[in-house]
Amino acid sequence: MGKKVGSLEYNFSSFRLFFTGLLMGGADLIPGVSGGTIAFILGIYQHLLEAIKSFNAKFFKNIFSFKIKEAFTDIPLRFLIALGLGIGTAIFSMAKLMSYLLENERVYLFSFFFGLVVASIVTISLKVKWTLSSFISLIIGAVVAFYVVGLIPLSMPHDPITLFLSGMVAIMAMILPGISGSFILLILGQYDYILNAVSNKDIITILPVALGAVVGLMLFSRFLSWLLKNYHSIAIASLIGFMIGSLRKIWPWKEVTETIVDRHGKIIPIAEKNLLPNLTSDEFYIALTLAVIGFVALIVICKIQDKCDK
Repeated sequence: MGKKVGSLEYNFSSFRLFFTGLLMGGADLIPGVSGGTIAFILGIYQHLLEAIKSFNAKFFKNIFSFKIKEAFTDIPLRFLIALGLGIGTAIFSMAKLMSYLLENERVYLFSFFFGLVVASIVTISLKVKWTLSSFISLIIGAVVAFYVVGLIPLSMPHDPITLFLSGMVAIMAMILPGISGSFILLILGQYDYILNAVSNKDIITILPVALGAVVGLMLFSRFLSWLLKNYHSIAIASLIGFMIGSLRKIWPWKEVTETIVDRHGKIIPIAEKNLLPNLTSDEFYIALTLAVIGFVALIVICKIQDKCDK
């Protein structure tokens, strides 16, 4: 018999949870790719929402009453620790690598994730009971995501309150499949600033972002959990729509149409348009190969996951 997260049973090994966390953390570092997508396609999404919901009023009441043991009675610690260690390991170990790849190998990086997201759309769509209402939900989700990922980044300050609110909004996006928390930070003009803070372990900057993320997570996870429980097919269709719309952001070939100069004198692109690739170039065939690898890797992972869950 498996362990429980809220009302849901699970039999995930600690290694699987850690590996899922690694993939989620790595994905969340890429503007345009959501860690929620990884959780969704690897079968832990609803368990994750239930785990977050376990930090409720009873938990905080016990904490403030110094009843530490009672506070953690209903918290799925093994689930959260294994997953959290994977996410944290990825973020702190891969931040510099992802910064380098985003700056120097963006086409190849986005090609891999493009293939991965397309595969996730296909595999999840096969599990949905399609009706008129779920199809309409998919279209609405796709349109919303397509619009959001096309927004031009704002110029905002980096004071603690702004960082707190940015963390709060970004985490809401981060747990939505298809909407990237990193891209929300990019829109809010905080992505490079926070990524540098993570790379340099700047706790003063990281702390308000983390606090905002905790608050946002507590609030939004409850709404998503309710939606999935009461309107499952419509909710899943909407999430697939978010992933479809997000493909606009991770299309590998782009032309920068507008830039700004940041406070360090670095030129930052803030508006881009998607282009067709040069079909005769070596870059196209390498990118296509990486997209196929991403697609196949996801399919293989899903097959393994299905066998593990039986």
